[in-house]
Amino acid sequence: MSYSAQNIRNVCLLGHGGNGKTTLAESMLYVTGGTDRLGNPVDGNTTCDYDPEEIRRQISIGAAIAPVEYNGCKINILDTPGYFDFVGEVIQALQVADSAVIVCSAKGGMSVGAEKAWKMCQQRKLPRVLYISKTDEDNSDYNAAFNTLRERFGKNIAPLVAPIWDENKKVIGIIDVLHKRAFEAGPKGSRVEIDVPEDKKPVLDELYDALKESVAETSEEFMEKYFGGEDFTYAEMIHGLRQGVRDCSLIPVVCGSAFSGLGTRMLLDTIVELLPSPLEGRPLMGENEAGEVDEFVASPGALPCALVFKTFTDQYGKYSYVKVLSGSIKPDMQMVDSRTGATEKLGRLYVMKGKKADEVKELQCGDIGAIAKMDKVKTGDTLCDPRKVVKLEPLPFPEPCYSVAIVPKTKGQEDKIAAGLTRLNEEDRTFNWVNNAETRQMVISGTGDMQMDVILSRLKNRFGVDAELSEPRVAYREKIRKKVEVQGRHKKQTGGHGQFGDVWMRFEPGESEELEFCEEVVGGAVPKNYFPAVEKGMREAVVHGVLAGYPVVNLKATLFDGSYHPVDSSEMAFKTAVQLAYKAGMPQASPVLLEPIGELKVTIPDSYMGDVIGDLNKRRGRVMGMNPDGEGNQVVEAEVPMAEMGRYAIDLRSMTQGRGSFTFHFVRYEEAPPAAQEKAIAEAKAMQDEDN
Repeated sequence: MSYSAQNIRNVCLLGHGGNGKTTLAESMLYVTGGTDRLGNPVDGNTTCDYDPEEIRRQISIGAAIAPVEYNGCKINILDTPGYFDFVGEVIQALQVADSAVIVCSAKGGMSVGAEKAWKMCQQRKLPRVLYISKTDEDNSDYNAAFNTLRERFGKNIAPLVAPIWDENKKVIGIIDVLHKRAFEAGPKGSRVEIDVPEDKKPVLDELYDALKESVAETSEEFMEKYFGGEDFTYAEMIHGLRQGVRDCSLIPVVCGSAFSGLGTRMLLDTIVELLPSPLEGRPLMGENEAGEVDEFVASPGALPCALVFKTFTDQYGKYSYVKVLSGSIKPDMQMVDSRTGATEKLGRLYVMKGKKADEVKELQCGDIGAIAKMDKVKTGDTLCDPRKVVKLEPLPFPEPCYSVAIVPKTKGQEDKIAAGLTRLNEEDRTFNWVNNAETRQMVISGTGDMQMDVILSRLKNRFGVDAELSEPRVAYREKIRKKVEVQGRHKKQTGGHGQFGDVWMRFEPGESEELEFCEEVVGGAVPKNYFPAVEKGMREAVVHGVLAGYPVVNLKATLFDGSYHPVDSSEMAFKTAVQLAYKAGMPQASPVLLEPIGELKVTIPDSYMGDVIGDLNKRRGRVMGMNPDGEGNQVVEAEVPMAEMGRYAIDLRSMTQGRGSFTFHFVRYEEAPPAAQEKAIAEAKAMQDEDN
């Protein structure tokens, strides 16, 4: 069926890994007839976890779409990963969601993943619902979970559902507070209405009064009515709740069990009745051809425009997932990619349900689908009508913070790795890779070790290349600390012409990082036509220092004397002579190793301050200051040697239970302490031996 924008809901499922988001999506599909069986992540047969890596690991790695049809609405469920390494998938889904359901477990309440999800919604002013999952499992405690939410968010929390327990504290049903009804789970995910138990009637009245109070706070008119002792009509209750949800002043709480289906329909009712359609959702910012930035408001009657928010490749080809933001799109339509300016002809259109693609003839405004075989289109691109070209705000992916070197297990397969990484990078924009010529390594940078492990598995399974990871080498530098004068003399006599070059060089610390070459030759001791050869020889020599083979910086080299032979001298002879002078003189000039220093900014809650600063001290870091970020966190600024930061992404996550984040950028080179120099020189020697 085709749905108009006001009857579409685009809802992102967020929360900590293992809290039941994928199972909840499965439950919503099952109770609405979208699937004929209830899949289970443990069995590897869910709709949303279809990638071989997801099935093997029993976790979500990519964002998946599960369209659900319910009460005349189409609900596009965007199921996202809960593990922090795959935050890019969450960001992609949030960019096209008009609301969110944050899933919290009845066994733990507000987990770190739920906190992060809440923060992402706050930043985007995204309406949201809290869903307490696993209410019927052993050791679950709905009241404790609800109380942690109430402590955290105060009176903004509006419970729409309350569980019904038996004498053994086992959840056997739920109360619908808004409609003052009670249900128990029926067969195949259905619900059976029951009478509200007598002992639950006071609880229901109390919750309904709290709900009325929340509704009263959404407008002055309702406030007057509430304090006047008047009851709200059902329509007024819905209007007030909807208004509170839209402006994020009210957060409904529902609960249930995805496996039994208890509470699933209640959640679907809440989504349809209270959450916004694409026409009421948060507008994205867009830049027009004149460079002006303004809100891009969704409109069914406007010229077509669609945002590519995800790319997926399988054995059948490439799918570009899109949300239609205005107008409607059809196959073969000519649209402009605002990133490249190129006109692209749309391929076939599909509605995705996990990996299953159902072909459609049109995608309406507000709907989510996929376009096949758009080879030049990338994640984050905007496809527009040529008459109105607009570039929508880019996806706010985090900076890569964890780097590893990758090498094939079989020599000579570097090109296969590069080709595989290029293809994988189309799907996952949170990592990048470079061939570092200086350290002679291919280095991948991303979000964490789990992401890297998935990349390795996909390289093997999809592209047939076995690779392994190691710590990336650090790019050191060398410099000298005192002035020396040294002779370089190259003389070689063979039959016929010999070779002769003789130079006197002065090496001293320079001001510039680049080699500073000067000449002070008097009386033609070295003819001018050999000066370029001497300089070229020097520039080749400084690429490798004498301590550990790293490039030499801050060096001033002056040619001040020498001699030549009218027949045997040549450019090559003088080039060799200066390199001999370099090898002889540099060890005498008090050479020292320089290490790269980076500027680190760590954002952490106050309670982790001591641990984080203690850890930075162990890494030879210098704390430069601390500033509050306005969201209850502290930003610690420090300068830390890059050699000490290899596993910082993993260690910080461990220290802060995943609450900490950081950025790290190179700022300068600094003299390394003796112990660090010895270690770096030993590593460089081992590397040279390995290469030989």
